[in-house]
This record gives sequence, structure tokens and C-alpha cells, in this order.
Amino acid sequence: MRDVTVLGIESSCDETAASVVRNGRDMMSSVVLSQIEVHQAFGGVVPEVASRAHTEMMTRVIEQALRDAKTTFSDLDAIAVTYGPGLVGALFVGVTTAKSLALATGLPLIGVHHLAGHMVASALSHGATPPYLVLIASGGHTDLINVLASGEMVRLGKTRDDAAGEAFDKVARAMRLGYPGGPAISEAAKRGDPTRYAFPIAKLPDGPFDFSFSGLKSAVMLVLDKEKRAGKESSIPDLAASFQEAVVQALCAKTEAALLQTGQRTLVLAGGVAANEALRLALRARCDALGVEFVVPPVALCTDNAAMIAAAGYDRYVRGLFDDLTLTGVATASIEAWYAAPATKQ
Repeated sequence: MRDVTVLGIESSCDETAASVVRNGRDMMSSVVLSQIEVHQAFGGVVPEVASRAHTEMMTRVIEQALRDAKTTFSDLDAIAVTYGPGLVGALFVGVTTAKSLALATGLPLIGVHHLAGHMVASALSHGATPPYLVLIASGGHTDLINVLASGEMVRLGKTRDDAAGEAFDKVARAMRLGYPGGPAISEAAKRGDPTRYAFPIAKLPDGPFDFSFSGLKSAVMLVLDKEKRAGKESSIPDLAASFQEAVVQALCAKTEAALLQTGQRTLVLAGGVAANEALRLALRARCDALGVEFVVPPVALCTDNAAMIAAAGYDRYVRGLFDDLTLTGVATASIEAWYAAPATKQ
């Protein structure tokens, strides 16, 4: 098959990103403009602010990605864009841009499910191919997805409330560690005792692979409030370490159970929380004990980026699945439905 070059566009949350990828694996360029500094003053992502920043930066990010790849629109075969899930206003910016470019250039348009992008990030870094089990842990998602040899995606479990990354952000804000919370808590935890506080790990009998972190978040806040009322100064490093340990153990326990049930021999870790060193070490130890291969992309491919969207778009391209100009941003979207048919037919 001839070379296929795809422009990827990502704007589901607070990163404006564009990338050019050849044949779904050769990353020719990747430009990511983070909005962290913009949102730090608010202690979290403000959807309206994110949408405005995407609008201001989208065109120049795409132009930079094309320049870095030494590519023009005439060299491209398709345009892939995240259509969901995510912040709907932010998604609209990326999708509208992609549709406008597709209309102007005549290039095929491909809507990509954001979680599918995270899953194929491992193909960019390690050449990983199905079948495998994927744990996606990020600010907006905590999902266990079984990817079959055919490429079909079956979601085994999801978060019932706060995602893992969201819990990190909220707890960090309560401990006044700043935003984003993941790196701040990870750094504080290095100086703390993870056994100082015994925080709960939710058990969900009706959803053995589902996650819940709202109770854990509330438990941390209760400790902070209780110690403040007692006139005690809370040990932030110990709180951070104990909270992080509870999150890591919850993720590991569910993932190990899913590996045993599915019989998968490869585990892929994806999403922004995959950058957490304690989680990486714990999952690697579990995989080593089970004789399972453990794959985790470099940090730059764990956080939101457009290279993973272009790579997922390539897989869609070779299946002959495209979208028309009715494609729109969808705040919530089923990954199983996305795999089965083009987004416009869901």
C-alpha cells in the first residue's frame, strides 16, 4: 500500500495540538500548545476560556505542524480530528477547523474518538498492535478497554464519578498544591509516608471493573477539615503519599482482575496519569508477576496530543471509514459505536 499521510487535530480539553503522521506510525511533526498557565489562576480548566484559547491558536499550531513536517496540504491524504468526548465548546473549535480545511482542500475527513487516540499512542512509541488490555487514566477518563485482535474495542469498566486525574486536581487544590494536581501531588508524595493515612478504595460489586474516586477525595478533605478543627497542621507530604497510594492500588487491583479475566498478555497504560511514576512502577510489578508485557508511551504521548489522533485516523483510513460535513463535537461518545461505524452514523 502506498504511503498515507494524515494531519491530526486535537482540542478536546486544554491542549491545542496538530501533528502530521505517515502510515499511522511515523510521527513527522507534533505541536502541542498547553493552556496550563492560562487555567492555573482558576485552579482548573474553565471551558469558555479553553474554547477561546483554541480559537486563537488553532491556525498557527496547524501551520507549525505542517512546517515542521516539511509538508503542505497537497501532500496529505486525510484530516483527522477529535470529535469527542471532551469539552463540547473546545471540540467544536477543532471539528469546525477540520471541516473547513476538508471542504477547502477536498481531503477526506475522519472523526476520531479521543480514547482511541490514547490507545494507539503505544503504537507510535512501541509499535504495539492488538490484542491488548488498555488502562486509560487521565483528567477526564478512567477506563479499562479490551482491544481484540480484530481491533474491536470493548469497554470493561469506567469511572462512576471523578476520573483519576480529576481527583488528583481536586485533592491538590484542597491541599493548596496548585494546578495541575497530578505532578504536584507526585512531587509532594516523594517526601511523605504512604501508610500514614488509611484511605478507602471503593468496591463496586455491580461493576467489578468500574472505578470511583469521589469517596477517596472526600476522605482526604475530611482529614484536612478534622485536623484544622483540632488545631493541628496537616502533613501535606503524608496526605499526598497516602492519597496517591490509594489511587494507585485501586487502578492496579481492577487492572489485574481484568487481565486475569480476559487472558490478555499485554497491558497498555495511557492518558495523562500514566506519567505518574508510582503508578508505572506498581503496574510494571504486577505485570512482571503475571508474565504480562507492560507498555507505556513516553510522557509526551501520554498527555493529549494530535499525533495519536492522526495515528487513529490512519487506522480509520485503511478501513475506508470517513465522515461528512455533518460531523460535530460530542461531549460524550461511545467508543464501541465509534469502532463499529463512522461517527456520523452513531
